[in-house]
Amino acid sequence: MPSTALSLGPAGPSTGPAATRRQWLARQLPLGMALAGGAAGWLPGPASALPARTLAFPRDHGSHPELRTEWWYITGHVQARGQPWGFQLTFFRSRVDATQPLQSAFAAKQLLFAHAAVTDVQGQRLVHDQRIARTGFGVAQASEADTRIRLQDWTLERSDMAHGKPHLALSRYTARIAGSEFGLELQFDSTQPVLLQGQQGLSRKGPGAAQASYYYSQPQLAVSGHLTVGGRRMDVTPGTGRAWMDHEWSEALLHPEAQGWDWIGMNLHDGSALTAFRLRRADGSALWAGGSLRAPGQPVQAFDARSVVFTPQRWWSSPRSGARYPVQWRVQTPAGAFEVRTVLDNQELDSSGSTGAIYWEGLSELVDHAGLPVGRGYLEMTGYAKPLRL
Repeated sequence: MPSTALSLGPAGPSTGPAATRRQWLARQLPLGMALAGGAAGWLPGPASALPARTLAFPRDHGSHPELRTEWWYITGHVQARGQPWGFQLTFFRSRVDATQPLQSAFAAKQLLFAHAAVTDVQGQRLVHDQRIARTGFGVAQASEADTRIRLQDWTLERSDMAHGKPHLALSRYTARIAGSEFGLELQFDSTQPVLLQGQQGLSRKGPGAAQASYYYSQPQLAVSGHLTVGGRRMDVTPGTGRAWMDHEWSEALLHPEAQGWDWIGMNLHDGSALTAFRLRRADGSALWAGGSLRAPGQPVQAFDARSVVFTPQRWWSSPRSGARYPVQWRVQTPAGAFEVRTVLDNQELDSSGSTGAIYWEGLSELVDHAGLPVGRGYLEMTGYAKPLRL
């Protein structure tokens, strides 16, 4: 998107040229309708079930514009200047159904969004930023061949890592994020093979067969590089960082009754990787659930919908949105019971200027039944401020 790009910081929409571009975009593309359902003319048709298939790499590291929704999501934690930091970055792609028949090169057939945030654990604060653009013209693009995403001055790229294990395909992701209050220039190196979620990469997200996604993770990524917060450039202390990468794409992810979801991706200290999630109705009851555990050198243990239970233990109310979030959970899985404890309650993100969602996403600790810390990762909670629509 050439002149219609948005750049929104934590303070929300600005005035001047950027606001003019937002108004132009609002006239050209009813963004709220495209993302949240909106008027009947913008509603997508019914989706069919995704076929089971073998994911093929590097092709499936890339974009899948034939499906409606896709994201590449990296979360993690590092030490820098003797302090702990959390970070997350997400690139989203959304197909705009109403513009698909149009022949014009200016038609917004695909939109790219991005969110990024840094959790300052010691300073007890969260800083975040966001971007939006339509694809094309070299300003916003997502390659179909591999992970190569550009959204203005934000980029995420994957390359093969050179190593002495020809049977093992490892990746290096390079992210460059220039936010209004922070910057990230980080590398994420595989230490383990790709983790295929669900049934060999096909992950059910509801009782209907159409509610499913292709989904894989890359846990236990080693982190290097530097971050900048408040004008201070800080190198990551070698060996202190771990990250988690998710790539997911779908035609119809959410059941009509789904209000939102609760999700954890946790890198355990012993090298294991734990995923657990549940889709939630408006009354808070579970509509669907799932997840997995992979211990080092072991096959993936996939969890079925009845074997994962999220029970809230403590709540926090946002002074900005008024939403009330469970910031401590008991999560029961076939691999055992755990507690998830946030390191900072206020890690709510307002992406009203891009995807339209207000959600909670933050660095958290994983604790075992004896109260001992066994891992660290991210907790994500959507649909508490308002129903999530994809």
